[in-house]
Amino acid sequence: MRYKGYDVAPSAHALPSGLYAANLTIENRTSASGASFTFDALDYFFEAEHARAYAARWARLWIDQRSTRTRRGPS
Repeated sequence: MRYKGYDVAPSAHALPSGLYAANLTIENRTSASGASFTFDALDYFFEAEHARAYAARWARLWIDQRSTRTRRGPS
């Protein structure tokens, strides 16, 4: 999925315990460097779909937070 110039790839990793880890890769398509960020095991869920949905929501929040900081300038 794409969100505000980023490619967002949420995923769920099945664990031996029966839980699913919410994982996420975000690639910045708006910068020349094409920076990539990977987040593993953001949280754990009983269903894969819940893990993917959580990772997608988490990505939107992360991107929005970075956008807010960029507009305000360096702290």
